[in-house]
Amino acid sequence: MSARMKRKVGAGNVAVVEPSKSPKTVPRCPLELVFQTHYYQPLWTLVGGGAKQLAASARPTGSVMPKGVEWIKSRVTALDPDKNCIWLENDVKVSYKYLIIALGISLHYEKIKGLPEGFHHPKIGSNYSVHTVEKTWKAIQDFKEGNAIFTFPNTPVKCAGAPQKIMYLSDAYWRKTGKRSKANIMFNTSLGVIFGVKKYADALLEVIKERNIAVNYKRNLVEVRADKQEAVFENLDKPGETEVHQYGMLHVTPPMGPPAVLINSPVSDEAGWLDVDKETLQHKKYPNVFGIGDCTNLPTSKTAAAVAAQSGVLDKTISLVMKNQLPAKKYDGYTSCPLVTGYNKVILAEFDYNAQPLETFPIDQSKERVTMYHMKADMMPFLYWNALLK
Repeated sequence: MSARMKRKVGAGNVAVVEPSKSPKTVPRCPLELVFQTHYYQPLWTLVGGGAKQLAASARPTGSVMPKGVEWIKSRVTALDPDKNCIWLENDVKVSYKYLIIALGISLHYEKIKGLPEGFHHPKIGSNYSVHTVEKTWKAIQDFKEGNAIFTFPNTPVKCAGAPQKIMYLSDAYWRKTGKRSKANIMFNTSLGVIFGVKKYADALLEVIKERNIAVNYKRNLVEVRADKQEAVFENLDKPGETEVHQYGMLHVTPPMGPPAVLINSPVSDEAGWLDVDKETLQHKKYPNVFGIGDCTNLPTSKTAAAVAAQSGVLDKTISLVMKNQLPAKKYDGYTSCPLVTGYNKVILAEFDYNAQPLETFPIDQSKERVTMYHMKADMMPFLYWNALLK
């Protein structure tokens, strides 16, 4: 959005508040490196599955910041839309004429008892964090036998397909290495369905049946006893009732939620998500505030594809608002999830607010295809770095 706004109002009128630090010195610890780096996170499914290197998903934040815009390297601590300003660390105030909020979603491993410290043990990983994605690949390679458990939490998540994509990659890897007969693959999901769009859910259920994977619905991971390799799940249909599973491998999808600064903020709804109009992305109460992506309460799946579609609509909305006109272009909820089902197979799910397929190609996208895998693994990252960010 900052690249789009730079074209609209000139770089000197655009500021980006982003807490990444520039490396002035050699970082003392890996954590410092993380804060100087911008990641293309959709690649992490393939990093966790051993098909890509983590470094391929990373660029220095400075290299993706539009040239000439003011980069304020700080964190937002409060939003005050009634006074058209935001507050940063050290009580610094920044005023604005227009504000775009794109804070993303927060991960909460700590809401699962025994995490994140459990990641210091073997046989456990998570593709959702830069610190744990390579542990997933190690756990897949080191797997010997027993339950291989993949989880989906009882909260909104980003990329709702990712928790099961890594399961299909694990299945494929173990078949290739002769270990599949020793693995009992389980998908324990808090949801009551495998996927929210029937056309693709039906296709995935075929894949699951074909590959002999067990799906347990309404099961929420509440505790990991990593020293004993035990995972504890709550049965959401019988609150308070739990079940314990031994695991030979565990992939954790953490609970997620709105960033702390949005909770109880004047711009948020009761659940803490940014409260925007679902068609125009303009704030419902403050006409000079706008939102995009995972931090909003838009009732669609939180993906990079959704952001790409939203950015075009938001660009038009802001243009009209700046001219004192009413927003006209409408976002239909378009989102997409390339469901990786193997090392060269993808089902490309694309759909709208009504969970109706909204497909790009004149073919049946519910079929597993090699072409769609290459689009996910090679074309999409290229388009992200060279087109979407610019």
